Amino acid sequence: MLVFVEVRLRRSAGFGGAGASITQDKRARMVAAAGLYLAGLSRTPPCRFDAILMDALDPARIEWLRNVVEV
Repeated sequence: MLVFVEVRLRRSAGFGGAGASITQDKRARMVAAAGLYLAGLSRTPPCRFDAILMDALDPARIEWLRNVVEV
């Protein structure tokens, strides 16, 4: 399994948490970037897109979301 990981950090919740920053446009850019990488491989492995969300630099507030993009 090849996992593409997006790491998002928000120092304050003024504009929403780190998860709110992964918009539909951001997801599309993630898929496009992965497509460029995968095009250089001889075969396409199973893939998924995960996100690591951090609200402030507090290790107790790290959240790992799996499959944030459906392809």
